[in-house]
Amino acid sequence: MNQSTPQQNEAVLHAVDYWQVIKNRYGIILLTLLLVFMTAAVITYVMPKKFESEAVIEVKPRPAGGSIFGAQNDFMAPAKQMTPQFFGTEFEKIKSRKALEKVVDNLNLTNRFSVDKETAIRILKGIVNTQNIRGTDLISIRVRHTDKVVARDVTDEVAKAYRAYRNEIETRDTENGLHELNKAVRDQEDKVEERRKLLATIVNTKGIIYKGTDSFYQGGVDEDQGARTALQEFEKLESDRMQLQSQISSLMKYDSDQLMAYAAGLNLPDNVIRNLLPQYQEAMRHFETLKINGLGDNHPTVLAAVKQIAGMKTQLDEGVVNLRATLQAQLDLADNRLKEVEKRKDKTREDAIKRGLDAQDYVDAKRDFETDQQLLQNMKLKQISAAITDKIPFQSVEVHDQPMISEGPVSPNVTLNLVLGAVVGLIFGVGIAFFLEYLDTSVKSLEDVERYLQVPVLGVIPKDVGILYKQNGMSPDAEAYRILRTNIEFNRKNPEDNAITIVSGGAGEGKSTTLVNLAYICAQGGYTTLMIDADLRRPRLHTFFDINNSVGLTNYLTTELMLEDVILQTPVDNLYFMPSGILPSDAAGILNSRRMSELIQDVKQRFDLVLVDSPPILGVSDASVLASEVDLTMIVVQHRKLPRNMLLRVKHAVENVGGNVIGVVLNNVDVRSDSQYQYYTSYYTYYAPAESQIGPPVGGASVATSSKPQAAPTARGDDSELY
Repeated sequence: MNQSTPQQNEAVLHAVDYWQVIKNRYGIILLTLLLVFMTAAVITYVMPKKFESEAVIEVKPRPAGGSIFGAQNDFMAPAKQMTPQFFGTEFEKIKSRKALEKVVDNLNLTNRFSVDKETAIRILKGIVNTQNIRGTDLISIRVRHTDKVVARDVTDEVAKAYRAYRNEIETRDTENGLHELNKAVRDQEDKVEERRKLLATIVNTKGIIYKGTDSFYQGGVDEDQGARTALQEFEKLESDRMQLQSQISSLMKYDSDQLMAYAAGLNLPDNVIRNLLPQYQEAMRHFETLKINGLGDNHPTVLAAVKQIAGMKTQLDEGVVNLRATLQAQLDLADNRLKEVEKRKDKTREDAIKRGLDAQDYVDAKRDFETDQQLLQNMKLKQISAAITDKIPFQSVEVHDQPMISEGPVSPNVTLNLVLGAVVGLIFGVGIAFFLEYLDTSVKSLEDVERYLQVPVLGVIPKDVGILYKQNGMSPDAEAYRILRTNIEFNRKNPEDNAITIVSGGAGEGKSTTLVNLAYICAQGGYTTLMIDADLRRPRLHTFFDINNSVGLTNYLTTELMLEDVILQTPVDNLYFMPSGILPSDAAGILNSRRMSELIQDVKQRFDLVLVDSPPILGVSDASVLASEVDLTMIVVQHRKLPRNMLLRVKHAVENVGGNVIGVVLNNVDVRSDSQYQYYTSYYTYYAPAESQIGPPVGGASVATSSKPQAAPTARGDDSELY
């Protein structure tokens, strides 16, 4: 048995469960489908018939011709019009107030519709539909109206009004563009003239001779030649000065002899040392020769040589002094010349910078002049092109398909409306079915019983099962009761517990039929079975066997009748019946008596199985009294009838009086729609014995030929396995 509590979440339904819900509630689905379908049919029938007329137009961008900066920026260029929002914009223009006002005025719709102008415009906005024909640049204008002629006229006039409205806009834009272009040309001409005057002023004031696009002279002299010459001269003079300064420094470091030897090697003007020093050296060698030859100091030749050498020495000393003075003078002269050249170099550099700036002013002015002049030429060409284009006839809106009078109505679409009605009805029906299934808290499955009542399901009885003993042959439905009989046997904890009352929550759940069929199956299986009709409110067991109900349980409880006087044998072997008797005024009081308890104890000893029928337990207290008297209580639950909380009350009602619930019989199950029970019924149908195999019932007792009371059995039958 499933031990899960009611508080646990239910498992999610899978596809089979959804299909099961649809099968169980197909009546609601079909009814909803029919109602919605009929509603759609009625609405379609009463809807006014509308006729449609269509015009197909093409919107052509105006050719480029008025751009100031070229076609890519043309105020009439196609690239600027054919944006992703182009058709949406044109749709709004077609249905704009200005365009629709023309339609109202041209067709005199205020009189034809018998409304004012504002209302007529609103009507047009509602009946005029526009859309882009996929894959093309064409626009479809459709108008629907109850009058086919009005639909055609409005469609034609909407296309004409849109064309006129667009022509007005384009004419206005073209005129504004030409006006702005002419104004821009005049402004550009003035600007070019100013550039030309500025260039002429620079040429005149700077002394620049213009020789073409990229060449010019300033004063007929290259502006950089003087600066380069001055720089070269300065560098040469500075080199000479450094050389002189080096020579003077060297002369200052030497003594007289060394200075003479050094000065003799200098190539300087008025350098007497260069010629005199060799002579002096030759005189010294001659003097040395005289001395070597033995001439004395007073020898006239020696004295003459000494005198000559002294004169040459004096001349050399004077030459060295003069040489120093000459070099110093040359150094001073070089310094002065260097300063003059440096000044000239700086001035030449300043002049070169000034000439460079003047040249840059000239280049900038010349470039601005030529750029503005070229722009002016382009603007004049565009001005001429725009003027020519404006004179060429052009229709930006071309009608390809003229609107025609419709041959038949397009609305309402009967087929579409009925199909939609059927689809919507089916969807609503399925939705209502699932909503009702969600609201339905009745018992739907074996798991529901075991989860909420915490008792086992003893049997599943199919729908429309009749009285078995009245059916010819062996009915396949009997297998359900055989399963029930077996489950009762194995769920009894005590073999002595053989008195069972059958209760239900409400009337009409099939407990009496279940009791009769169960009793029949048990008797057929060899059990001596007694049926007691203790439903003293509305007894029904006697009607199944066509037995008189005048003498029975109430007579036995209220009089001194013997048990054999109120127990009757039925036409079925081993099956006995105690009718209810005359209905009393206090049924609960009669049942809740010591004699009733003694009766139960007595019949338990006489019969193998005692089945007691009772009234609904939730309506009256009789069933509770019976549940307290017998050993076991079996609850009959009709499939998909009572809510789960009511079934809980049934169980609690039995347990509150000390009764013992053995289990539940799930009755009246539609196994054809509830697929979860098909395996159950197919099983016992498959194994049901064939008619040819049916043997004599266990026990072999003959069927009674009369309905008079028979002696009750004094001993039980076999309590062994039923099969």
